[in-house]
Amino acid sequence: MTAVEQYLKPELAAQIKRLDLRAQMVVRGFLQGLHASPFQGFSVEFSEHRRYVPGDDPKDIDWLAYAKTEKYYVKKFESETNLTGYLMVDLSQSMAYTYRQQLTKLDYSICLVAALSYLMIMQQDPVGVVTFDTKIRASLPPKSRKGQLPNILSLLTKIKATGQTDIAAAIKQLAAMISHRSLVMVFSDLLGDTKEALAALRLLRFSGHDVIVFHILDEAEVSFPFSGNVLLADPESGQSMPVDADVVGQQYRDEVAAYRDELKNACAEARIDYVPLDTGMAYDKALMEYLLKRRDRG
Repeated sequence: MTAVEQYLKPELAAQIKRLDLRAQMVVRGFLQGLHASPFQGFSVEFSEHRRYVPGDDPKDIDWLAYAKTEKYYVKKFESETNLTGYLMVDLSQSMAYTYRQQLTKLDYSICLVAALSYLMIMQQDPVGVVTFDTKIRASLPPKSRKGQLPNILSLLTKIKATGQTDIAAAIKQLAAMISHRSLVMVFSDLLGDTKEALAALRLLRFSGHDVIVFHILDEAEVSFPFSGNVLLADPESGQSMPVDADVVGQQYRDEVAAYRDELKNACAEARIDYVPLDTGMAYDKALMEYLLKRRDRG
């Protein structure tokens, strides 16, 4: 029995196992690309360098690299060469919602987190998981050893969606915990204070971190497949509203599309990757499509 099969419930284990070899190769290539070596086209012996900046010890300058590039580079320390990943999972009550799909939004997030954790560990990059609602609830520090995967999967099986959310507060908490450049991936339905959440995400990006936002909605939250008189309820506040689905359906779909476009544009301005997903998409296919797009645009 694999670690995935041991720690995840059967339906989620089946989803993880669907990440086939081609997808693994794509993800590994994507992660390798984030290492961003400045020595493309040069010998592999210069692959682990970074540009010299004031304050670096001049004794660390690699003069052979200077002879090839006429630029000053210093060799990276091991802690600088590995890409550290933090995967943030939203635990708010709204993440427990599903209308007709097998997976809730939280289940869908777990599938993505488990797959990316596995692939980062195979890449020998440290990866950790942070869960949050109004604040960080659990934090598994990043590690790259293979024993980290069972730790991550064990944590994922214990989490439950409950309560309200404050995405901005949790992101600011994480930002204070990170000591060097990292890759931060956020998995959330973003049903909260969008303005504050975007400001916190910009803070992460402007601090030098790579940021990817996986915006996960239920398929019904996107397509609005309802008809007649329905009662719509907010799972976090408990407030409800009766509506005529036939009257408001198209307006609702237009507003969701506009909201996603707003998030996409705001993230693009801050050089943050925005990935809109819904639970009607096969998670492995959706993940691979995103990674292919990111790889192709270099």
